Amino acid sequence: MSLGEDVRRICQALLRFDTTNPPGNERASAEYLAGSLRDVGLDPVLLEGAPLRANMVVRYKGTGKLPPLLLTAHLDVVEADAAQWRRGPFSGDEFEGCLWGRGAVDMRHMAAMSAAVLRELARTKTKLDRDVIFAAVADEEAGCDLGSRYLVENHRSLVEAEYALGEVGGFSLHLGNSTFYPVQVAEKGFCWVRARIKGTPGHGSMPRADSVVTKLGEALSALGKTHLPVHVTSYMSEFIGAIREKQPQLLQPLVKLVAHPQLLARVARLVPNASIARSFSALLANTASATVVRAGSKTNVIPGVAEFEIDGRTLPGQTDADLMAELRHVLGPDVELEIIKSAPPVVTEPVESSVFDIIVDEVERREPGAKVVPYLIPGFTDAKYFSQAGARWYGFCPLKIERSSGIKFADMFHGNDERVPVAGLQWGAEVLASVVKRIGTTA
Repeated sequence: MSLGEDVRRICQALLRFDTTNPPGNERASAEYLAGSLRDVGLDPVLLEGAPLRANMVVRYKGTGKLPPLLLTAHLDVVEADAAQWRRGPFSGDEFEGCLWGRGAVDMRHMAAMSAAVLRELARTKTKLDRDVIFAAVADEEAGCDLGSRYLVENHRSLVEAEYALGEVGGFSLHLGNSTFYPVQVAEKGFCWVRARIKGTPGHGSMPRADSVVTKLGEALSALGKTHLPVHVTSYMSEFIGAIREKQPQLLQPLVKLVAHPQLLARVARLVPNASIARSFSALLANTASATVVRAGSKTNVIPGVAEFEIDGRTLPGQTDADLMAELRHVLGPDVELEIIKSAPPVVTEPVESSVFDIIVDEVERREPGAKVVPYLIPGFTDAKYFSQAGARWYGFCPLKIERSSGIKFADMFHGNDERVPVAGLQWGAEVLASVVKRIGTTA
């Protein structure tokens, strides 16, 4: 079976497992991958952080002259409202040249490509100087506790590597007349915060001007309308600079934005594409989004406590304390703030390496005129924990998206009608195989 057909088959099968987190239940999909790897003589292991929350780890042995390379993908997905999809979110249907299903780009396509590449290495008995490890993990969508964090803290020797390839990056990004392939070299930290407002309870028939529900609304409005201060990072400056070489007119507003932080609030107007505007805005500042709201339990009772939760993200160079100070400035002294959970930003330094050079060469050789650019992402990935085991992380899950397809990679993440182009998936598998083989013999 060809690599292209193998990756299509594996990806389609993975898309048919419902691993919505919570509850996750990744074991069945992990067992499927393990079976496909045993078929070619490899020896995968399943490791559960909790019942049915399985991680699959497998190793293709090299000579050991060089430290291992880690390929990784998470198997859990976010929820999907089937009524909003044109094809079922767990159908795996092949339709309009794409495989449809929740997790198609986030990130079962990388799980399929990694498994297909290891199967090819095993079938062809390719000689490498590095072991190649593939870790298919649970629980990334809920913070990684039962997946990459569990493996690093409890089975570190199985996943230690010098380099790691995972999400997010390697996809076609069309800006103007040019095509770019962003590769993640840094990601923001996360700081999840509980905001609490206390006051005097009372009967619903006698309104209070100082009701905690009213104050809650005021706090939510203040947070929603505020852009936190700009903190320009080298990663963002270099990314803008690389793109500007190809699209100077398109990026001029962003160059001005970096030079004049007060323009951040106008970013949506300065950049014609709203999706791009949101992405760039999130990469120039710490961010805080109210996501969960709680107040009261009875219609006729004014509650004495109201709460909301904030999804905070911190730039490289920024700390939890920095974000908390910015939140206090916006919300004022009457709102109590408590950190629920946090993890710091992850950076790969220096960006330049033989691995990055190989990625650039393999992508740009296959698509002349395209440009690979280092990138900072606003979310978090399993890099948070695999980097703690020593891996230098590159977000690289190669995927070609044709300009004419109408598919925007960023809109597929957690969106309706998530799908992956079959031809682009197969292109990605070929690129990943070449990159892995070259890294496997390069110091």
